[in-house]
Amino acid sequence: MHPTSLVLRRSTWKGPFFTAFPSLSQHLKSNTPIFTKSRSCTIVPNFVGLKFMIYNGKDYLPITVTEEMVGHKLGEFASTRKAWSYR
Repeated sequence: MHPTSLVLRRSTWKGPFFTAFPSLSQHLKSNTPIFTKSRSCTIVPNFVGLKFMIYNGKDYLPITVTEEMVGHKLGEFASTRKAWSYR
C-alpha cells in the first residue's frame, strides 16, 4: 500500500476516465457540438472551448467547456432530475 493512498480516494491511482472522441480539432474549428451519452467522462484540458450535447436521460443539453470545468465529469453539468415543489 502506498502511503499517499490513505489520503486520496481509492480510484485515483487508476487515473481519470475519459472517452476518446474522434476529430476533436474538427469540432473545435467548425464549432459544432459533440453528442455524447458518456456522462462519466472526465473533462481534460483538450476539451476547453468545445461544445457538448450531454444526454440527461430524456434530452441532450448543450454545454460549452470552460477552464473551470477541467477535472469535473460531464454529467455534473446536465442534471437528470427535474426540480419539483408543492408550490
